[in-house]
Amino acid sequence: MKFTDDQIADIGEEIINQLKTVYDPEIPVDIYELGLVYDVQISEDGDVKIIMTLTTPNCPVAETLPQEVKDKVAEVEHVNSVDLELTFEPSWNKDMMSEEAKFELGML
Repeated sequence: MKFTDDQIADIGEEIINQLKTVYDPEIPVDIYELGLVYDVQISEDGDVKIIMTLTTPNCPVAETLPQEVKDKVAEVEHVNSVDLELTFEPSWNKDMMSEEAKFELGML
């Protein structure tokens, strides 16, 4: 089954909701608001590709966080497969955080 643009947008919204339930253990803000998710691509077939980073390459959850993200996204209805690419280009910095995240951390 091929999804329409509207259906893909809905799936994308659900994926973002799931990403907002995954937290960086060192910062009490979810990975989406932190700006760790660089891109979410969804094909007409429901195949999802996520390009994300970690706050540092030596992040203590470098092993577990990507798997948690994959598992959460795989739970979204109509998601066929999840491919997660971890990148450190560009490297993450505080400017990538949402206003909400900066506010929560007392940076505004």
